[in-house]
Amino acid sequence: MPELPEVETTLRGLIPALVGDTVSNVDIRTSGLRFPFPHDLSSKIKNRRVTSINRRAKYLLISLEGDLVLLSHLGMSGRMRVFTKGDKIPPIDKHDHVIFRTLRGTEVRFNDSRRFGALDLVSVKKLETHAFICNLGPEPLSESFNGAMLAARLFEKKTNIKTALLDQRTIAGLGNIYACEALYHANLSPRRGAYTIQGKRAERLASSIQRVLRAAIKAGGASLRDFRQSDGGLGYFQHQFAVYGRENELCPRCNVANHPQGCIKRIVQNGRSTFHCSQWQR
Repeated sequence: MPELPEVETTLRGLIPALVGDTVSNVDIRTSGLRFPFPHDLSSKIKNRRVTSINRRAKYLLISLEGDLVLLSHLGMSGRMRVFTKGDKIPPIDKHDHVIFRTLRGTEVRFNDSRRFGALDLVSVKKLETHAFICNLGPEPLSESFNGAMLAARLFEKKTNIKTALLDQRTIAGLGNIYACEALYHANLSPRRGAYTIQGKRAERLASSIQRVLRAAIKAGGASLRDFRQSDGGLGYFQHQFAVYGRENELCPRCNVANHPQGCIKRIVQNGRSTFHCSQWQR
């Protein structure tokens, strides 16, 4: 599933393609994905100028003139493919469910093979109370996010730290991949009680979360199965994974220490695979 870095990468590809341009046509080729699309979505956004594009957690917020926001979630396999005027545009794919076209000749295709994505249209005044947005925790890349904030949000959590990090009410945007990687770089066991992450542990974890996310964004996200950048290119952060998906291999630290056998173990927590170093994470 696309996580914060993949959504941020998509955002950065959409901004130069759409902001300042006007939607001239919307080709809606299905009635909905995870949820039904808003009634008359095409007519409601047609002829409106895109004023800005932002991100909240794993959601894209495409602002349109008239104080409307097109709220998009990529689901498990969604991607936004951008074609600009002059590009060789391929035939429409059966999973290209919504196609946006603009006056400048740009075409953006919302492709989602597993159909877990979502689109909704909401007024600016109602955005913060929207069901997708209202319970989200703080943004981990915001200036206010630090160890003290993280410790306060974990203080009364009775679950393990990995599960707490995946709860979007705790922190917005983290998913399975980056939770595993951040815990590794913070030397924290995914089994550790979330409430024990206080003081220096919380400072280490907050710093690791930000460092991992920034590195992933710089690499264009991670392309494991479905994710592609807006120009169709792959992300490359999967080549920098320390532990995720590397069961029975050596983590970077154990590799340097020349350990004789693989240290990375896979466990299942709340139905999700967790990868961690059995030697370093405590």
